[in-house]
Amino acid sequence: MRSWNKDKVKKEFDELLLEVRRVTRVTTGGRKMSFRATILVGNKKGKIWIGVSKGPDVQAAVSKASREAYKNMFLVPITGNQTVPYPTTTKYKACMIKLLPATAGTGLKAWSSVRAVLELAGFENVLSKIMWSNNKLNNAMATIRALSTYKHADYFNKRVVAKTKREDSEEKSEDKKETATVVKEIQAKQEALVAETKTPSTEVLVEAKVEPVIKKPIGVDKSMVKKVTVVKKPTKENKQTSK
Repeated sequence: MRSWNKDKVKKEFDELLLEVRRVTRVTTGGRKMSFRATILVGNKKGKIWIGVSKGPDVQAAVSKASREAYKNMFLVPITGNQTVPYPTTTKYKACMIKLLPATAGTGLKAWSSVRAVLELAGFENVLSKIMWSNNKLNNAMATIRALSTYKHADYFNKRVVAKTKREDSEEKSEDKKETATVVKEIQAKQEALVAETKTPSTEVLVEAKVEPVIKKPIGVDKSMVKKVTVVKKPTKENKQTSK
């Protein structure tokens, strides 16, 4: 039988003790005191879950909570900018959490247990808003529920693969068009060379007659010309003859 070492598996994940509280349960026989531990487990690569459990002492409560967290772990989609795919709002009991995507270099704008959940999940650029409650457990559960509402990471991976395939097909079609044009140009050059080889080698000189260019007068529209009457003044000779 192949032995399975749990310690090697758990080394891949980071554990964070979020909260430890002393809880008392009142019964007819008296009060029973126990401890409640809240633990976050994640690998900073998309896997995250929270474990909540009770025990007679702190060590027992912590071990039970971590065991529960490892059982119910799920995968969160992380985009290329290390952020959430799209905005989402989730309500858990009296707490409401809003997560918004951010550009690279923004960092985690989060507070309290929301920041711890996002860090262990592997996000680096996220904007968040906490409303109505400051309870650590409720905030953490609301954040995990908000992350669980996103579609599986395979959905986004398939979209990326489909996009790359489409781009590759477009590039191939463009390459085919370019090769077809190049082939046509080569064929045209070959046909031109064949036509030149068929023509006789002797050159025939043809004398070109150059005719002088005669400038024609520009036509004038007679309708545009005004009639002018010229009146001659009488000279001295004409006056003497009249006498």
